Amino acid sequence: MFGTQTRDVAGDFNPRRRSTLWNMPTASMPTTTHTIRYNTGKKSLFNAHLMSVKFEDLYGFMVEGNVDDVNVLNELRERIREQGRVWWALEANKGANWYLQPKISSNEGVISVTSLKLSVLTNTITLRRLIRKGVPPVLRPKVWLSVSGAAKKRSTVPETYYHELIRATEGKTTPATRQIDHDLPRTFPCHPWLNSEEGQASLRRVLVGYSFRDSEVGYCQGLNYVAALLLLVMKTEEDAFWMLAVLLENVLVSDCYTDTLSGCHVEQRVFKDLLAKKCPRIAAHLEAMGFDVSLVATEWFLCLFSKSLPSETTLRVWDVLFNEGAKVLFHVALAIFKMREDDLLRIQHIGDVIDILQTTTHHLYDPDELLTFAFDKIGSMTTNTITKERKKQETVVMAELDQRIRRLSSLKVDG
Repeated sequence: MFGTQTRDVAGDFNPRRRSTLWNMPTASMPTTTHTIRYNTGKKSLFNAHLMSVKFEDLYGFMVEGNVDDVNVLNELRERIREQGRVWWALEANKGANWYLQPKISSNEGVISVTSLKLSVLTNTITLRRLIRKGVPPVLRPKVWLSVSGAAKKRSTVPETYYHELIRATEGKTTPATRQIDHDLPRTFPCHPWLNSEEGQASLRRVLVGYSFRDSEVGYCQGLNYVAALLLLVMKTEEDAFWMLAVLLENVLVSDCYTDTLSGCHVEQRVFKDLLAKKCPRIAAHLEAMGFDVSLVATEWFLCLFSKSLPSETTLRVWDVLFNEGAKVLFHVALAIFKMREDDLLRIQHIGDVIDILQTTTHHLYDPDELLTFAFDKIGSMTTNTITKERKKQETVVMAELDQRIRRLSSLKVDG
C-alpha cells in the first residue's frame, strides 16, 4: 500500500482463514500527522521529479515515491484544511453533529420526498456531496460510525460487549488465531505503530474478537489490512471493531470472506462484466491477450484498496463506501483501468498490464483525480443494476463451487 514503499507485495497475497485470542489494556493510538517530510540522497537540478524520495504520508506510513508525489501530498494537505473549514462552517450554521441525523435511504439513487422534512432532505444531499469531497480526518471516526450504521449496531448490545468478547477469547487457539499470528508481522511493516508490539496486540484483539463474533467468517487474509487501517482512523479498538462488523455484515456483499470466498468470486465476475460495458476497448484488448482482471482486482476488493492506494486516497474511497455502499468499489476499480486506457491498449504482454496498474495505484496520491474519474467518467451504476448482476453471477459461481466439491469428493473416494 501507499506508494512504492517497503512492504509485502501482492505476490504473497493469498486469501485464507480464521481467528481467536487475548486481552490487554486498550492501546493508545498514534495521532494523525499532516507533516510531509522527505529526504533524498542527492541533489540535482535535472529531472528532480523523478528522484526517489522517502517521506511520511498523512497517516504515518513511511513511503517511497518521487518529488511529484510529495508536491501532490502537500497540495492535498491544504485541500484537507479547506474542506475542514467547510465542515466547521456547516456546524456553525446547522449545529454541531448535524450529520448524525438519521440517514434517508434512497432507491436507484432517487430520494423520495414523501412526508420528508425539507431540512432532513437538504442535509442528506449536502452530506453526500460533502462526503464525496472528503471527510476531514478528525471527523472521520464520528461520521463513519454514523453513516455506516456501526453506531446503531453497537447500540443493540450491552456497552460491555466488546470487552467481554475479548476476555472470552483469552488463551484460546483456533486455526484463525494461528493465521492471524502469522499475518500480524506482515501487516504494513512500514508503519511504526502497526509494526510495534503495542500496535500488533491491538490489531490482534480486533481480528480475534471478530472471528469469535462470526465463526463463519472467522479470519480471512486481507482483513488484517482493513482492520489495521480502521484502527489508525478510529483511534480506539472498540470503534474499529464495530466498523469492521458493519463492513462485513451490512456494507459488503455477503460471503466475501468465508471459506469458499464465493462472494468475492461473484464480485470479480460482476466487475469483469462491468468492465466490458463501461470500457469495452480495454476489456476486448485484455481478453485477446488472455489477461484475467481478477489477477489485480481480487486484492483490490478483498483489501478494499488498502494495499494498493495511498492511505488518504484509500480513506477517501472508504468515506463514500460507508455512506453509499459497495458499488463504489466497482466505480473505483473501473476508474483505475479507464485512467490508463491509452497505455493499456498499446501493450501486448500480461506482465506489462500488471506493472501499469500497480504503478498507477501506488502513485495515486490525489484522491480527487481518482474519484472524479470514478463518478464523472465512468457514469452511473445503480445499486439495483449491480444487485441483478450479482444474482446472475451467484448462480454461476455456486454451480462451479458445487462441481468442485463433487470432484474433490470423488477424488477422496477413489483415493
